[in-house]
This record gives sequence, C-alpha cells and structure tokens, in this order.
Amino acid sequence: MTYIGPLDLKKKAAIIAVILEKPLETSKKAAEIGADILEIRLDLLGIRDRDTATETIRKVKSETGLPVIITNRSYIEGGKWDGQEAERIGLIKDLLTLRDGPDAVDIELSIDEDERDKAVESAKNNGKTVIISSHDFSKTPSFTEMKATIEDAFIAGADIAKLAVMPQSMKNVMDLLRVTLDFGGAGRAICTIAMGDLGKHTRVIAPFYGSVLTYASVENTILTPPGQLPVDKLKKIMELLE
Repeated sequence: MTYIGPLDLKKKAAIIAVILEKPLETSKKAAEIGADILEIRLDLLGIRDRDTATETIRKVKSETGLPVIITNRSYIEGGKWDGQEAERIGLIKDLLTLRDGPDAVDIELSIDEDERDKAVESAKNNGKTVIISSHDFSKTPSFTEMKATIEDAFIAGADIAKLAVMPQSMKNVMDLLRVTLDFGGAGRAICTIAMGDLGKHTRVIAPFYGSVLTYASVENTILTPPGQLPVDKLKKIMELLE
C-alpha cells in the first residue's frame, strides 16, 4: 500500500494541484475544483525560511483538509531555488519534522547522494511519503534507460518513483506508457509524465497504465508547465474513462 495522507494510491490515482502562487487562495480554489492533493512549490512561491513555510503549510491544510506535498525544486530539475544547496535541503528536512506539516516530499534523484539520503531519512523517520523524481526537459530517454532511472529511484528510498520526460514523437510517448505498465502492473508505485503538447494526454491516461499520481494546474499562468491540464477538466475526463 502507498499512501499520501489518508489517500490509498493503490486504490485510485490522485490528482495533484500544483500551487505556484498565492498559496492559500490558490489551494482553496484547488480544493473546490476537485484536487486530491496539493503540491506546495516552495521554490516558485519564493519561500526561503522555516517559519513562513510552516505557517503556509498549516494554513493550507487547515483551510482545505487536503494532504500536502512539499517540493523545493533545484534549478537543474527545472526549479527556481536560488540559495545554497545545503539550505534548500535543510529547509526540506526541517519541515518534515513537523507533526502537522507536510504529508510527503518530492526530492530529486539527481542531487548529491548524501544530501538526498538525509532528506529521505528525515521523511522516513517522521512517517512521510517519499517521492524521488527525475526530469528530462529535452528528450525521452530509451525504454531501458527510463526503467533504470525508476529502479535507481526505488533503490534511493522512493515510496513513489516519478519520471517526467519530453517526447519528440508518439513512439516516445508509447515507450513511457510501456514503462508505466511494466512497473504499475507489478504493483510498484510510480508516477510518469510526458510533458508538452505531444504528451498532454498522458496526464489523463497514464493512471490507467499504473501511474499513481497525475499533476494539474489551478490557474493557467506563465509558471504552468507545458501540457498540464486544469484540475477540474482533468478530473472530469478521468471520471468519464473509469
């Protein structure tokens, strides 16, 4: 079983609303239009200190009743954190110790192994779900390479291994879905995303191949990742296909 908060992701894939700005206002709207989980993007919100982060997370959880994932994304993986790496990981570790804090954390596979292990250890010690993610914004690696990346994420301690790629062809998309089916069909908790317009439909169908999470937007802004669908539209399409 794989949970984020009270949600059993093996029973039903969850729609995650990505909170990029105005955290309390946007989170309340996300809850209203059907999000299952909120991802608080500390780097995009410009949150740099524990007190602000703690207050934000507690208010969001109190007002919405939804589980929260914290993400403090590095530049190399498409994030906007502009401080020291030790400070980035330190903030994550601090927040994971909060009893009424985040329910899960998304940490990058690509970062320094020792720093990553510290964050994973903090999450595990405090009963938080660990998502270990890898992003390729330029291409889709080969089928074999994608499988190896996901295996590496599990070896690193992932409860959920997340892989996002940029397809250049429909074959790339099909290869990603094959990877999804291989792991999901074996009962392993993964999240897969084909980014951009070419992969937009994977936001809807990847859960039917075994992806336990899919990401959606609350409002369309310049920060919204390419190919990400609005929460309410994504939810409606998925319900039609169930």
